[in-house]
Amino acid sequence: MGNPSRPKIWIDLDNTPHIPFFDPIIRELEKRGYSLLLTARDAFQVLELCDRYQLPVFRVGRHHGKGTLRKGLGLVQRAAQLAEMVISYHPVIALSHGSRAQLLLANALRIPSLLIDDYEHSRYPRGMRPDWMLVPEVIPPDLLPVPPDRVRTYPGIKENVYVTSGQAVTPLPQEWGLSPEEILVVARPPATEAHYHEPESETLFAAFMDRAVTTPGVRVLLLPRHPRQKAELESRHPDWFRDRRTVIPGEALDGLNLLRQADLMVSGGGTMNREAAVLGRPVFSLFRGATGAVDRHLEAEGRLTFITTAEEVAAIPLRKYSRTSAGPSLKPSCLVSVVDRIEEIAAAILATR
Repeated sequence: MGNPSRPKIWIDLDNTPHIPFFDPIIRELEKRGYSLLLTARDAFQVLELCDRYQLPVFRVGRHHGKGTLRKGLGLVQRAAQLAEMVISYHPVIALSHGSRAQLLLANALRIPSLLIDDYEHSRYPRGMRPDWMLVPEVIPPDLLPVPPDRVRTYPGIKENVYVTSGQAVTPLPQEWGLSPEEILVVARPPATEAHYHEPESETLFAAFMDRAVTTPGVRVLLLPRHPRQKAELESRHPDWFRDRRTVIPGEALDGLNLLRQADLMVSGGGTMNREAAVLGRPVFSLFRGATGAVDRHLEAEGRLTFITTAEEVAAIPLRKYSRTSAGPSLKPSCLVSVVDRIEEIAAAILATR
């Protein structure tokens, strides 16, 4: 039970990376006495991870697939499905890491919203713009869709909130047939349904996979973003899966545990790239959309390499990870800083009521 003197907070989880990110934030807010309403969308691996993290969420809405019209209708439908529960809860603040359904409903009900984001090129049209934003300090406030005085920042990057040292490594499943001598590549295809997707990244990803599966001693652990993408890749590229050179896990994984045992990460962009960078693993990004300030920061630190041509794909070093490479970039104070900023904004909202 929360402290009655603390404002009620509604947190909506609508994408896979939100679960490990919000898990320690939720526990810290509860420790500080806040009452929380947790809602989650049936999309990608959201519900599987909520179960794994034992988060007591209300399951509301689902993913509606590709296409602007389908996405728009699904967004409105999910906002409507959330409405009754949210109205009865009376939250003081709506908090998410990019839930457009939450922003739409919060604006309609005039619930103050706090959007945590780490990509300044995300699009939030009128009716879905937040009241406040919380972003990594490397993102310039003048690039965000709220006035600079409604922006708060935190040190490090989003992944520093939950990627910590001292976490035990669990052996990978034996049925994958991995050998310690093999070079383990974690490969994540581009997010083809995202608004920022550029088809060029798919071409680069296919070129990398063609090279990796024909290189002796390399094993690829392929992590499709959703079942439809898995089926498409298996259908279009059967050669990738011959002789189990490429393995697709059958269930949601502990991505951090996997990255701690990987030799390199190659991806169309996103959270796992940054997790690998924080852990000090070599990371190669095939992302071809507008580059965000966080990724430019990681590139400047030598923690992430952008791949833009077929020649650069051919030059990606396929070798065992060396601990003489860049070590982890851990910031234990990041979690406390984020929760402190949430409290600060909640207090500012209460002061105006």
